Amino acid sequence: MQPAKFSRTLLDWYDHQGRKDLPWRQDISPYRVWISEIMLQQTQVKTVIPYFQRFMQYFPTLPDLANASEDEILHLWTGLGYYARARNMHRAAKTVLEHHAGNLPDSLQGLQSLPGVGRSTAGAILAISWNKRAPILDGNVKRVLTRFHTLSGSPSQASVAAKLWQYAEQYTPTTRVGDYTQAIMDLGARVCVRAHPRCHDCPLVKGCMAYKLGKTSAFPQPKTKKRIPVRSIRMLIFYEQRTQKVLLEKRPSTGVWGGLWSFPECPVDVGLEEWCRDKFGYSITNFQQLTTFKHIFTHFQLNITPLLLSWDQRMLRVMDSPHQVWYKLNNTNVLGLASPVKRLLEQLASLELT
Repeated sequence: MQPAKFSRTLLDWYDHQGRKDLPWRQDISPYRVWISEIMLQQTQVKTVIPYFQRFMQYFPTLPDLANASEDEILHLWTGLGYYARARNMHRAAKTVLEHHAGNLPDSLQGLQSLPGVGRSTAGAILAISWNKRAPILDGNVKRVLTRFHTLSGSPSQASVAAKLWQYAEQYTPTTRVGDYTQAIMDLGARVCVRAHPRCHDCPLVKGCMAYKLGKTSAFPQPKTKKRIPVRSIRMLIFYEQRTQKVLLEKRPSTGVWGGLWSFPECPVDVGLEEWCRDKFGYSITNFQQLTTFKHIFTHFQLNITPLLLSWDQRMLRVMDSPHQVWYKLNNTNVLGLASPVKRLLEQLASLELT
């Protein structure tokens, strides 16, 4: 299929079938497009919608985002995952406010200089915001192009990615670039899906090699899977019955749940009483083990065992650290919480703790 026919066919489909009612496709601006594209990285549209709407309510402009605290941003991001995206977004907003007068750069190089903005994200912002011709290659587009050309190898391989970028460049039109960009992302998200693609609803089916060969399930070829390691931790729940507060700690800005608030974590291979006494000055008098559960990250599985602790409050050390806080159950304070912590807080609030 010739490139002009490819893009024209896709645009005709988008005119009749495209999701033009998505919130970031209303009142289009570079800021709104940027926020949506960052949120949509490795995250489904249906998950992103309520997060995007809340973000726009609290941070309607880029200066609002730049001037917000990290906790305010992470609080609204809680549950969306890949929290480095939120921290990078905050850094980028500050950079744009300081060096670009609050206006996102309108060039590929300028956008890619911002934290968290890669080539594909920059291309989407340029195309959708300013109708500038720039190819994109997110996961949905990779799947469409890989199947259309029965391209062997995993898209994560450098040689395969380079070929996909060539195809993306080849098919991107010179007009209606924004509509085309949204169209091909829409096609991958709704029709050319990972499992059980809806080929009979696809406007490109006549030119699709994977469909002709009956091999849509064989493409894209996955990268070799590695067995993910399993780690185990104990989350310590210091609960004050009188005030109905629990102790939370702010995690380092890098690493797992970077910058979020979590329960103190105790390694599974150390003595609990001695560890708590050395770190907090608390003498543990009793503890109740709650149900162990697992949390899956991209590269490992984390088994979490929560321990509800009782302690001798005569040993209570006065805390003056900005990285520790007594957090009231059913609190509405603006804190960024790790997802398992939010889950445990909700569970604790529903219990009658004595």
